[in-house]
Amino acid sequence: MTHAPHPTDQRPIQVVAHRGASEEAPEHTLAAYRMAIEQGADALECDVRLTADGHLVLVHDRRVNRTSNGRGAVSALELADLAALDFGSWKDREESPDWDAEEAGEPDPERTSVLTLERLLELVADAGRPVDLAIETKHPTRWAGQVEERLLFLLKRFGLDAPPAGGHSPVRIMSFSARSLHRVRAAAPTIPTVYLMQFISPRMRDGRLPAGVRIAGPGMRIVRNHPGFVKRLQAQGHSVHVWTVNEPEDVQLCADLGVEAIITNRPGRVLSQLGR
Repeated sequence: MTHAPHPTDQRPIQVVAHRGASEEAPEHTLAAYRMAIEQGADALECDVRLTADGHLVLVHDRRVNRTSNGRGAVSALELADLAALDFGSWKDREESPDWDAEEAGEPDPERTSVLTLERLLELVADAGRPVDLAIETKHPTRWAGQVEERLLFLLKRFGLDAPPAGGHSPVRIMSFSARSLHRVRAAAPTIPTVYLMQFISPRMRDGRLPAGVRIAGPGMRIVRNHPGFVKRLQAQGHSVHVWTVNEPEDVQLCADLGVEAIITNRPGRVLSQLGR
């Protein structure tokens, strides 16, 4: 009896570092992304937000309170304000409650400085091997469409706004906002878009996605509770990129379902579980 070729027989599952190797280094820092590249991650995931003076920075939350020693909304702060904050020491304190900044000595800017998208694009350009980017736009924001505009401008500057002839695009743009993805497609139709989902909305139960979107981004909880939904997405011809996949049994489930990408805080461990 011959078995049908498994989707993963053709191309290995892409392992995407969620905010960098964020289990081991502070999320969205240069240290986290450098570590992910060293561990062999196929792609890097990041969230982008626009500062008050028009810079795209990598910060997940609307406010900086959780991941820095400052307060306030990213959109109301200028890049210089963010550059003065420490975006890494919370991680050290979380890991060892008796951690002392005095004893730790001079902070390592690669672990503590806010990271701009521009700096991440430079890191990827210098990686010495192909590394994809999965860039998430965060909405709602007071800057609305300016986020996508600035993002596409920057990608164009780095020559990443269109895939090489006949090749695959090294960048994709993800969002929970269908409107954000629509803006991207209208301005740059060759950049792949990913529709992120925290739950399955009734009108998408049959595996449909917003017009023009070819990649579904379901959360791991959806995949665990509704594996049949993944099959429906695949039956509609969509790729499936799952977030955030950290536990070995979840990695195995994603592999069994033949998803195209796993977004994880532990790229090194996931790669070795997948035998790479």
